[in-house]
Parts: sequence; C-alpha cells; structure tokens
Amino acid sequence: MEMRPGLSDSEVAQRLSRYGFNELPGGDKKNIWVIVVEVIREPMFILLISSSLLYMLLGDYREGLMLLSFILVIIFITFYQYQKTERALEKLKNLSSPRAKVIRNQQVVRIPGREVVPGDILSLAEGDRVPADARLLEINHVFVDESMLTGESIAVQKMLNASEEIGMVFSGTMLVQGRALAEVTETGVYTQLGKIGTSLSNLHTEETRLQVEMKKLIRSLLWIGVGISLAVFLAFYLTRGGLVKSILNALSTSIAILPEEFPVVFTVFLAIGAWRLSKIHVLTRNPSAIETLGSTTVLCSDKTGTITQNRMQIMQLYSQGQLVDEADFKQEKAKLEPLIHAAELASHASSLDPMELAIFQTRHSLGVEVSPSLSLVHEYPLSTDLLAMTQVYQMDNGIQVGYSKGAPEAILNLCRLSADERALLGEVLEKMASMALRVIAVGKTDDLVGDFPVNQRDMKYQFLGLIGLQDPIRPEVPLAIQECFHAGITVKMITGDYPKTATSIAKQIGLRNADHVLSGEELLQLSDEALKNCIGEYSVFARIKPEQKLRIVNALKQNNEVVAMTGDGVNDAPALKAAHIGIAMGNKGTDVAREASSLVLLDDNFASIVAAIRSGRRIFDNLQKAMSYIISIHIPIIGLTLLPAMFEFMPLLLLPLHIVFLEMIIDPICSVAFESEVEERAIMSRPPRDVRTTFFGFKLLFRSIVRGLLLLSTVLVVFWFSWKEGHSDNEIRAISFSALIIGNIFFIYSSLSNTRSFIHVFIERNAMALFVSITAILVLLAIVYVPYLQSLFSFEFPGFGHFRLVLLSSISLLVVLELVKWGRNKL
Repeated sequence: MEMRPGLSDSEVAQRLSRYGFNELPGGDKKNIWVIVVEVIREPMFILLISSSLLYMLLGDYREGLMLLSFILVIIFITFYQYQKTERALEKLKNLSSPRAKVIRNQQVVRIPGREVVPGDILSLAEGDRVPADARLLEINHVFVDESMLTGESIAVQKMLNASEEIGMVFSGTMLVQGRALAEVTETGVYTQLGKIGTSLSNLHTEETRLQVEMKKLIRSLLWIGVGISLAVFLAFYLTRGGLVKSILNALSTSIAILPEEFPVVFTVFLAIGAWRLSKIHVLTRNPSAIETLGSTTVLCSDKTGTITQNRMQIMQLYSQGQLVDEADFKQEKAKLEPLIHAAELASHASSLDPMELAIFQTRHSLGVEVSPSLSLVHEYPLSTDLLAMTQVYQMDNGIQVGYSKGAPEAILNLCRLSADERALLGEVLEKMASMALRVIAVGKTDDLVGDFPVNQRDMKYQFLGLIGLQDPIRPEVPLAIQECFHAGITVKMITGDYPKTATSIAKQIGLRNADHVLSGEELLQLSDEALKNCIGEYSVFARIKPEQKLRIVNALKQNNEVVAMTGDGVNDAPALKAAHIGIAMGNKGTDVAREASSLVLLDDNFASIVAAIRSGRRIFDNLQKAMSYIISIHIPIIGLTLLPAMFEFMPLLLLPLHIVFLEMIIDPICSVAFESEVEERAIMSRPPRDVRTTFFGFKLLFRSIVRGLLLLSTVLVVFWFSWKEGHSDNEIRAISFSALIIGNIFFIYSSLSNTRSFIHVFIERNAMALFVSITAILVLLAIVYVPYLQSLFSFEFPGFGHFRLVLLSSISLLVVLELVKWGRNKL
C-alpha cells in the first residue's frame, strides 16, 4: 500500500480546537502557584500564617519568618506529593489509552488513541484494535472481528466502495487478518460504539463512604477545635493575663486539633494505590473500588480469557478410525500427518484465529511438511448457512485440490457419509465433547477440473478426521482459586459454553460443587425470588447470555454479598455497573464495558483479580493505620496545648513553630511510610471486611485515643521530673518536646504493622520511615544544641544527661505498645 498524505500539525491543532480542545489531552497539570493557592486556603495554613503575622506584629521577625519558612517547606512537601500522585495518574492514563498508528506529516507515528481526530489516516494491520470509526481507503485481504458490536463471532470481510457496514471499520473492532489504510470519520462518543455507551457516560460517580465519613469527622473536629480554642483563650487570659500569649496559645490549640492530614493521606493513598494495582496489571477507574476490594465476598468470573488462556490447543485428533491424545501425537505421526497437512491447507496462511494458530503450532511441533510451491487459486469462505470453508490449491502436478474444515455437521454433510459412518462418528464426537473439547472436522475434495463450482456443496469430499481443541486453563488459576477460598471469597464461573464443558473446566481449576450447574434456560424459568434463594448453591453457570449476568448480580446483592463481576462485551455493561466492583477486560474488552467498570484487567487474567483483592486489603489496612496514627498523634499535641491553660504552674510547652515541625514529620510518615508498608501476615487467610462497618468506628477511635493518651502520659512523666528538678521553662520545653519527638518515632515503628514487631521496619527496610525518623532526630539535636536554633524554638540546652529519661520513657512506651499488640494477636 502506498503512503497516503496525513494531517499536518497545524491541521491537527485546528481540528482539536474545532472539537473543543485547546491542547492535547493531559495538558492540565497544576503548577506550583496553583498548589500554593490550594494549600494556603486550608484552615490549618490560615492559622499558621496568622501566627507568623502575629509574631511579626510583635516585632519578633525572626520567629515569624522561621514559621513562614516552615510553611514553605510544607508547601514543597505537598507539591512533591502532588507530583508523585500526578505521575501515577499519568501512567494510569497512558495504560488506559490504546495506541494508534496514524499518518501525520507524511510519516507513520504511534499516538494514544484518545488523540486521534477526524481526518487522520489510520494504518491498520493484523491484531490492531481500531481507535475510531473510519472509511476504508486501501485494503489487503481484510477481515475484522466485530463481535463487540454485533455479537457475531465470525470475522467480517471488508471491501472498498461497498455499503457502510462493509466499507467502514468501527471503533473497538479488531483486524484479525490483512492490512488497511482508513480515514477517520468519527471519534469518541460519536462512533457507533460510543453512541451505545453515551448513557453510561452520563452517570456520575458518587462520593465514597470513606470520603463522606472523613468530611463529617473533619467538620466535627473543626467545630470542636473552634470551641476548645475559644475556651483556651478565655482560660489563659483570665488566669494569667497577656492578650498576645493567650491568642498564641489559642492558635496553637486550633492547629493541634485540626487533622488536615486526612485529605492529603486519602488522596495519596488512592492515587499511589491505583498505580500499585497497575503494576499487577489492574487499572483502577473508580477509587471506591480500592475501598471495596477488601470486602469482596463473591467473585463472578468469565471463563474464556480470564480463567483460560484465550488461545486454542489441540488435545485430541481422530484419524483413520483412531482417537489419539496429545501425549501420543509424535508416536502416531504417520497416521496423523494427512489430517494435520489438510487442516493447515484449509487455514489462512497468516491468521490470528486461535484455532488456526493451534493447527499451525501442532503441525510445527510434529514436523509435518507443507510444500511451499502450492498456489492458492480459489477460496470458499465460511458463511452463516454453511459453517465450513474450503481453499483450493494448484498442486505440483497441475491438479487442483480443495481442503476444507469447519463444524462437524457441516463437513459430514459435505462428505455425504452413510448412516453407519455417521453413527460411529457421533460416538466419537460425544466422547470428545465430554472432555470439554471444541471439535472441528476436516475434509478433502476429489481432483477438480474445469471451472470452480459456485457453491462448496457442489463438490465431492473425502472425510479425513476430527480435531479436538481446548482453551487451556491458566496454570496460576487453581492456586488463585484456593487463595480465594482461604480468604472467605466464593468464586462463581459464568460462561456461554455447554454445561459439560463448563463442568470439566470447573473441576480442573478446583471449583467447589462443580457438578451442580445452572444453565441459562433454567435461569429463565426462575423468578427473582427463587433465584435469590438458590443462587448460593451454584458455582457454575453455563450457556449464560450477557444480559442474564445482571440478574445474577442482583440476586447475589439481595443476599448481602459484595459482588465483583467480570465482563468484556457491550451487553455486559449493565452487570458491570450494578456490581460493587465491575471488572472489564483490557485486551478483549469493549470501551463500553470499561466505562461501566471500576477496574480493568490489563492482562485479562483471573489471578490478577485475586492479586488486586490482596493489594486492596493491604491498601485499606495501611490507610486505616495511617488514619489511626493521625488521630493518636494529635492527642498529645492537643493535651500539651490545653494543659498549660488549665494549670498555671505549667509553661507553654508547644508553640506554633513546634507544631509545624511536628507536621513535617507527620505528613510524610502518614502519606508515604504507611502507604509503602508491606501487607500484614495472613492477609488472605481472614474473612472479608464487613462493608457495613464504618471506617472510623468506635473500636478504631477508642484504640487510637488510648494509644495517643499513652504517648501523652509518657511526655507528661518526662515533664514532671524535669519540673521537679527545677529546670527553667525553656529547658523544660526542650526536654518535653524531645520526649514527644522521640516517643513519636517509637510510636510510628510500633504502628506500622498490626501483626509484626517494630523490628520488621529494619528487617524489611521501610526506607521512608527510617529516613524521616533519622532526619527528625538529627534536626532535633540541632535545635536543642545549637544556640541560634535554641532561641528560635524558645529552648535552652539542659545537658545530654537529662535525655536519658527521654530515651527510657520512649522505650517503655514502645515495650507497652508491643506487648499490647502481642496480646491482641494471641487472642
């Protein structure tokens, strides 16, 4: 095919503008100034800025500027986290967008499918998925799989200057044979496939349950913080006087109470969590899926391509009256050679059809030779009224011979076999079908002379044999099935195959109750109530139509199951949308199915679903630990700002600058160290989490508060001894602050895992936790020991000997936390 002129860069820009784009998709990243504006609008930072301005108004420029510099550091951390999140999302966007080859500026370039515009010239070859509706310009023996649009599995042959159906290629379809150039006419929602999915695009994603819970908690804490801050201001002012110090203490209390880390942690966890899922070939389209993954109780999976390998393999051959298993192919090569030779000649020379590829593979493994000098002179294609195809060749001796393959009943009719021969072959077919094999028959014509008949039926055929094929199961699936059982997840296989085929596959993968099959016809006879009552008894559903999947999903949901459902076709979209977790296929799935789904399997592999559930449980666990840590660490911060207002003998222990320093530890620890923490032990040996339980339940809140009170008590013990020893206020503040920092580091090490001891942080090298803790200790030593930094933080150096108590109390806290964890795990 000759190179056709494509669009120039200026023409592409004009067409993008015409269709509502100012630039190519993906050009909407936030810059640093947008991040700054978003950050300083948060209540927390408004309070920090107010504190710094108040210091400056009082003439303390050094402390005010230091506070502002810390704010800049936090903005930098926020920007870094956003950039990391943005990179993760960009990688996900690239994964989710299919690639397309187009001719632009007289060159073939590969671009994301979403960047194709009307007027582009597509260069299509075997195996390419069409990114947009396009009119064919040049073709070379093109066959297109349009099953996602029509439901018909037979590839359609394309021709030029024909009707719209034959002279066009449509978005989402795939070339299974040939090459073509085509001009894009419609893209996106204007394609035939896009029109089908338009209704789905109008559905808006609601806020997740966790987002709603988090907003309510933050709103409640905000009002509590305002009330407590006013009370602190009044108490401090009435007991000690000093308007400025009272305001500063009230501001410190407000900063301490507001857990502004929640939205940051939530965003980072879901974004990086989605990126981690993509590393195991699972694309996250809906963040709520990550929350729900750990609650999955029923996993409904397609068979073809998900449980199986989506390829065909020849398992049995019937030739010359003998049925031969795969293990004996080489031993019986002489008997099988005519059958394999004929089957290959009845296939397209360059094909992506799974059955024909299986034939080529078997011929190659047996070493059967096919003469390269044979010339294809005529072809009778497969048709709906005769499920057989014949290819006629010019032999070396000038004789013409046709080779045919197709459905057994079609080939048997062409061969005009006797009743006895049909009866014998019927028994063989029944035996092969009982082994879940897909059977095709192979025949050969007598020598042909003269003009070719118009119809295949007008030729005489000899019967050569039967070929039994099977889509082999993925080797990792049986282990994944067992992992689901251990995790309390019921697996159900849904297929369009016959019940015998479904039962055979179910037994191979280890499904329980594999002999108990519910067929599509039986499902039609059941009312919704009857289906709800009996659906738990079945693990295998056979001869199921796509639209029947929705009834299965709804019946399971009525039984309070959390359902994950796989699908790939247009008609699967309602079931995918209705399921708690819709899982579309990335390789063979349609755009409509993807739009309706929460997850997309990039490798169409069942084991990837199980890996995603495991990863989802890990992400949820770590998110819950991070949120629990945020609540816990705010308890001592609140306590150390409130107590000086209540007891006149206590000096101010935490100033705004101190709290900002703590925030520089808390934010990265929560959002990165907890996120990167490895999964808990036996994570897939526990039952699914009850989706009805609240994330911030009483148990979590109570445990978080108690742990926070333990840390507060540790700091107060250190404060009491320092006060009793007669240290100055600045020395007491330095010692107490050191106890909070060191105790917080030990607290983090214990909090990272609910099932492992703190030692695993060093063994498994949680790099971020180690980095932040070492950095915090070094900076703490600097601000306690260096005179200039001492004055900034209102510290005085009490001598290193006084830090023995700090270390001893922090170790005691760690021992208590580890003993409680050990006891809880033993119960």
